[in-house]
Amino acid sequence: MSEELRIKQATFHLYTFTVSKLISTFGSSVYAFGISLYVLALTGSAASFAINLICSILPRSILSPFAGYVADKYSKKAIVILSQIASMLAVAGLLVFVLLNGLSLTAIYTTTALLSISTMFTGVTFSSSIANLIDPDRIQRAMGFNQSAISIAAIGGPVVGGILFGFVSMNVFLVIQVTAYALAVLLESTMNFKLFTNRTEQQSDSSKNSMLKEMKEGFFYLKSNRVIMVIVTTAVGINFFFSSMMIGLPFIAVQQLQIDATHFGMIEAMIAIGMLVASIYFSVSKDVEFPLLVAKRGILAMSVLLAGMGIPLIIGMSYNVTVGYFLLLMLIFGISNVFVNTPIGVMMQKDVAEEYRGRVFGILESMAMAMMPLGYLLFGLLYDMLPAEYVVVASSLCLIALTSYLMRSSIMEEAMPSLQKI
Repeated sequence: MSEELRIKQATFHLYTFTVSKLISTFGSSVYAFGISLYVLALTGSAASFAINLICSILPRSILSPFAGYVADKYSKKAIVILSQIASMLAVAGLLVFVLLNGLSLTAIYTTTALLSISTMFTGVTFSSSIANLIDPDRIQRAMGFNQSAISIAAIGGPVVGGILFGFVSMNVFLVIQVTAYALAVLLESTMNFKLFTNRTEQQSDSSKNSMLKEMKEGFFYLKSNRVIMVIVTTAVGINFFFSSMMIGLPFIAVQQLQIDATHFGMIEAMIAIGMLVASIYFSVSKDVEFPLLVAKRGILAMSVLLAGMGIPLIIGMSYNVTVGYFLLLMLIFGISNVFVNTPIGVMMQKDVAEEYRGRVFGILESMAMAMMPLGYLLFGLLYDMLPAEYVVVASSLCLIALTSYLMRSSIMEEAMPSLQKI
């Protein structure tokens, strides 16, 4: 295939990938919002809601390394399509069950767990495929488009879900999700997942190695690459300490500052809006010259913003000023989040060897997701035991110390040798 034709096909991938991501993510967002409201309406129990959340997180934490192994060993296109079809069948199965037997918590939990597994295979495989679908010069743009699709779904999904919840039955939510997955499958079937592959037949033929051996090789590769290992370790730390924000934001804003639920919804939406703004910026700007440095600054900015959540508890503010303060805080937080994720994502797409990319992304997702339940539990207890401003400030200081150590000058210069010339 000529280079000109490959570039044209990569352009097609750029937009097809974005539309596919937007459709499936938007459908998932509507479904997740709707299913949460139906669980609460059905049981009136926060514990039931928490169980559904665990069913979503736990399978991803356990099986992500296996998904990475599968993505490295088998056809990425087949995995993406089959996992999307599996997601579609899982939701369709719940729809049939509801039509025959009515809504059941057990059915919802089972579907949530199955969806968690199937979407995890889709996510890990897609993450390890971007450099195969898009030419190297436009990987940052692809990452920006990808993040934009996620942000739009995060903003619009709950809005559409809230509207539908008031007017339609649970069945409509499920039909929307099935339709979204079906459309995504049609789009993904047109994509060439080997367009920019560098793997030889010898590298691809690993049938002589056992699954356990190849998964261990992924860990050894990660351990041997100090820069990538630092990125993974930092990501784990970020997910853990920012669990304090996920728990603390509603606790501080709603419980302690008595912010109205409508205004709090606007505050949470500002995170997605900030992410959308930053994603658009990355999709049109030139590649970041020093991605790890940009990511480090982004993490430090997010750490300061985390501590800033406690300021209204220390300094008396009027209600309107408090709401405006949190709106601005979360907007900047969303922007900073993308300034961390996008440069790091582009760097990993380019620097991780293709034959290990799936396993590295699988390990990253597993370790990061595993920290979330632990963080939720720990910080949930801390907010009950200590003043909230102490918890957010301590979390901020710990994250600043962790980032400063893991991303110290020697690591930065090893990852970006040209940084020494500045």
